[in-house]
Amino acid sequence: PVHPLIRSATEKDRKTHMILKMLAVALAPGDCRVMSGKTRVFQGPPSFPYVPGGDCCGIVMETMPGETYFQKGDVVAARFTVAPRDAMAEYGRVSSVVCDKVLDTNKVTPEGAAVLASASPAVCISDYIRPNERVLVLGAGGGVGSHLVQLARHNKASYVCRVSRTPERLLKEPLNCDDAINYETDDIFSLSKYQEKPFDTIIELSASGTWLKLVENARKRNALPSIVKPASQGGRYITITPDAPKFEAKSIWPLLRLYLFRPLWRYIWYSNFNIFTRNKFPKFILATGLPAKREVITRTLKLAHEGKLKPVMEGPYSMTTEGVQKAFESLQTRHPKGKVVVQVSELKSTSH
Repeated sequence: PVHPLIRSATEKDRKTHMILKMLAVALAPGDCRVMSGKTRVFQGPPSFPYVPGGDCCGIVMETMPGETYFQKGDVVAARFTVAPRDAMAEYGRVSSVVCDKVLDTNKVTPEGAAVLASASPAVCISDYIRPNERVLVLGAGGGVGSHLVQLARHNKASYVCRVSRTPERLLKEPLNCDDAINYETDDIFSLSKYQEKPFDTIIELSASGTWLKLVENARKRNALPSIVKPASQGGRYITITPDAPKFEAKSIWPLLRLYLFRPLWRYIWYSNFNIFTRNKFPKFILATGLPAKREVITRTLKLAHEGKLKPVMEGPYSMTTEGVQKAFESLQTRHPKGKVVVQVSELKSTSH
């Protein structure tokens, strides 16, 4: 017989779904969007109430017939595919396509594994970083940013600067930035030390309109020198977010404007084919489209097991009404210190 949680999935998805006994769930900005209902046409949920959370760690309880890699009792980390749902419960359904085993829970705890699954986009973004680059990360105190700066070091970036409301912690383990700027007191665009020695790459994770700020500064009559090299000198601006953190999409057109038309225009006009703007602006790259492959999770967990990537989390919050509410409240502030994680249950055995 097919488990009820799998039976409710589409016939195509049933072939790869597994049932987990949940240990921990890490929240992502998509969780707030889904709960708001503003992107319901594309991300659901199909109805309310629903089970939130999609990035998780749990124990395999049931697989589909023919599954050979995962076995009952495996501790695994998984991220969501279409939308963050179904994880924040005693038992949940995940896709084995974006899931892998946590080989040693003494080195990577269930809470840490859930965090790493949710922060795995940092691994893909870090592939853009070249050796000896000077890198500025905006929004570096959050879930993805806290892991990206560690990976920047792993990729041999020569200088890493972060911008955050809490700069002191960015200079300490495991983040170890060369410099950290408090954006509430300092405007990094006006700092002479970065105008004189600009960054090779800006990575924008905060959805704070940094690209618009670069354009505005360049158009001023007495424009200050840019803090990032232009495209003609190899400068790049990489982001995974729109200009604003919150948006509404009741049809396909707002999403096309945010994630296709606007980025494509910036790529063509400002930083690729226009000889005049190539000498002013960095190359614009929208790094979306996380591959629906196990490889990303595998790489992330391997780095953690080797001690090259440490989970950075806020929490864990308890799996109670009050605990889950506090976790979502922290996420909605857009200023959590790492990935927000909820502990659903405890792992009785400490080695797998």
